[in-house]
Amino acid sequence: MKIQEIREIIKLVDSSSINEFTYETEGTKIKLKKNGGISADNSAAPMQSAPAAPQAPQAPAAQAAPAAPEAPAKEGKAEQPSATEASDANTHKILSPMVGTFYQSPSPEEAAYVQVGTKVSAEQVVCIVEAMKLFNEIEAEVDGEIAEILVKDGQLVEYGQPLFLVKTN
Repeated sequence: MKIQEIREIIKLVDSSSINEFTYETEGTKIKLKKNGGISADNSAAPMQSAPAAPQAPQAPAAQAAPAAPEAPAKEGKAEQPSATEASDANTHKILSPMVGTFYQSPSPEEAAYVQVGTKVSAEQVVCIVEAMKLFNEIEAEVDGEIAEILVKDGQLVEYGQPLFLVKTN
């Protein structure tokens, strides 16, 4: 793992509301804690001198506590102004599978993949989430119509954060 990749991870974690992040690849394990600094196993030990800046704690639902099943529901209602629409049986949330930057289009010059009212199929790409200079296409997961876009283009998103609401048939 390169130092630049580690720096990118630190920036992403630092600007998000998650408090702890663990990444493991090719025998290297990196664990970031906002309230406790950084620890790294294997050859990445020099990064211990670059602690992540503390941030006001927020409850990250998807990462915080799998033992607390009610935490995701509370966060979803607090963050979503359309909580009644989200609880509808015919509405599906497309969630971010990772921490990264949300993009609505493949490049700044091109049109957005989808807009409110766009009909989508399960395998259709609806956006891109960039993480560590890798552009990950996010698919709709269900057939339906885009009811709401919950994040803005260029916004940092967290793991499990709702990106779109899709009205299913």
